[in-house]
This record gives sequence, structure tokens and C-alpha cells, in this order.
Amino acid sequence: MTRAARFFPACALTIAGALLLAPAMPVFADDGHDHGPAPTVSGGPQRLPDGSVFLPKPAQRQMGVRTVEVTQQQLPRAVELNGRIVMDPNAGGRVQAMVAGRLESGPRGFPALGQTVRKGEVLAYVVPASDTLERGSQAAQLAELRASRDLAQKRVARLRELADTVPRKDIEAAESEVASLSARAAAIGAGLNSREALLAPASGVVASSQAVAGQVIDARELVFEIVDPARLRVEAVAFDAAVANDIAGGFIASGTDKVTLKFVGAARALREQALPIAFTASGGSLGSFAVGQPVKVIAQTRSQIAGVPVPAAALMKNPANQTIVWIKAAPERFSPRVVQTEPLDGANVIVTSGLKAGERVAVQGAGLVNQVR
Repeated sequence: MTRAARFFPACALTIAGALLLAPAMPVFADDGHDHGPAPTVSGGPQRLPDGSVFLPKPAQRQMGVRTVEVTQQQLPRAVELNGRIVMDPNAGGRVQAMVAGRLESGPRGFPALGQTVRKGEVLAYVVPASDTLERGSQAAQLAELRASRDLAQKRVARLRELADTVPRKDIEAAESEVASLSARAAAIGAGLNSREALLAPASGVVASSQAVAGQVIDARELVFEIVDPARLRVEAVAFDAAVANDIAGGFIASGTDKVTLKFVGAARALREQALPIAFTASGGSLGSFAVGQPVKVIAQTRSQIAGVPVPAAALMKNPANQTIVWIKAAPERFSPRVVQTEPLDGANVIVTSGLKAGERVAVQGAGLVNQVR
């Protein structure tokens, strides 16, 4: 073996050993063959590994995200009650027939739904129903009374001609008999040809109508219902008497607005194992509701509770179906926060745990923040 052949294997072993014993050194690729810098937050909205959301300022303005700083307060405790819209008994009523019969239209025809009527206005007529024998008996009795009345009138005429020889008391008795027979005949005649007028019990609008020309109805059957939209009431039910006795007021959430209710009183008798509670609203604010419409009543009690008020629109759900709100942790970062809430007034809720005073909560656009992935 030549001297060069022995030299190269020895050099290779020496270099390999040096590489194994040398400390690790960074290795760089040539220009154009690297894989870019380490991953960073891009310029668009995205969900970060810790669950928070990176949201740049332009995206916040485009999505309409608004935040408010929350404060700790003492607020009235509230409970949710099931209720419905009812008419004010002093500003509405029902039109029912006293006798069975056939319906006929009034002077202006049958009123249409939503038509304004005045108190005492004739809405319809009811022609009483009677069988043939009964009507024949009444007609025969009327004929007899009219014949007796004619004879009595002739007798009065003869007595008046003999007024000088006949006592005055006989003439007065005959005249009284004529008046009695005339009144009896008029009463029976009116019964044969009369019809009952259905009058509006109050001024308002027609809320319901079951009237059709020629319809045969029974006694006490509901024909019309009149309500005053400006004087409706809310009737809620409570299954706890302690809650019913502690109510101070209430609200109804109507879209983005809320209707303030005034507590009238609670019943002292159970109805279907619940206590009815009456509320009123001022200024005709219940005019957009219909009688019988179910509503959710947020009844506020006199007891107080410590918490943070936030709009109900700020509440979201996370993948675990927990109630959360989005906290602005940094100018372009929002973090989810699990909270516990209680009702306040329909449009707002009380956060009893999970928030601290001074934190900023997303109250507008929270749904869009929650959808960022």
C-alpha cells in the first residue's frame, strides 16, 4: 500500500471524530432555500391557541365591535315569570247574547276586526228563536187582548155619554181597563216582533268577532270582544307566594326595547296552583301586543344582589355550552370569560361571578368575535 492510500483513511476518521465531539452549531440554508421566519400572528382576525381572538383595529371597526367598562353595583334581584296580555276590565268587554236566536247586522253592518267603536253603539241584532206553537199561542193571546181592548174602549165611550147619570168611578175603572189591555197587547206584540240589540260595552277596537249574517247562536255565546289598546294589562303567574309578595315592578323585553311595568297587585287565591300577578304599563306602551299573547315578564323584587350589569347581547356560548363574555385584554386581543348571570330587566343581565370592576366587555359585535376561528 502506498503512503497516500494510508493517509486518506486516517484523515477521514479524524474529521468524523471531531464532528461528533464538536458542539451543535446553527445550520443555514443557501439563499432562496429557507422556510421563512417562525410563525407569527397574521394581519387578519384569528383564534389563538389559548382560546383568545386576535382582532386588528380595522377589523374591529368593520365588525362594529364596541366595549364598555363594567362596574360593581347593588341591583334588585329579578325573576322570570310567564305571563300574557289581558284586557283592562274597565276599558273593554265582551258582547254576548242574552237569548238564543239568529244574528242580523247593525245599522253600519257587522264591525270588522280592528274597527273603532263607541260605547253604546249597536253592533248587531239577535232575533229570538221560538217554536211555531209558542208563537201561535202568543199571536192568539194578542188577538184576544186587542178584541177586549176594543170592547173596553166602546164601553168607555158610552159611559162618557152618560157622564151626568153614571158615577165618575165607573168611568175611571173603564178607562183603567182600556189602558191595561193596551199595555198588555203592546208587550206581547213587541215580544213577537222584537230583536235584541248587541251594544258595545266600552269604547275601543274590535279584537275578535264571530258574527256572520244569519248565524244561529246560543245564549251567552261570545259574539264580539272590545279592547282599548292603550289600556292593556299583563297577567303573570308565580308558584312561590314569597316571590309574589316581594315584587316591586317589572319589565317586558320587546325586541331591542323594553316595556316598563307597574306592579298592581297579587291575588290571594290560587289559580291552577299558581298566584296571578297583575301589571300595568303607562302611555299605551302595550299597544303593539295582542290580547292573549304570551310574554316573558322580568319581575324585580325589593331584595338586592351584588353584581355587574351587562347587556344581554354580550352573552355568548362556548363549545362547552357555557355562558361567556368577551373581555378586551389588549387593544387587539379579546379573551373569553366564563360567567354566571341572573336576569335584571329583560335587556340587561346581572353577572354575579366571572367579571371584575374596570374590565371592558364587548357589548356589540360579540357574536362576530365568537365566530372567529
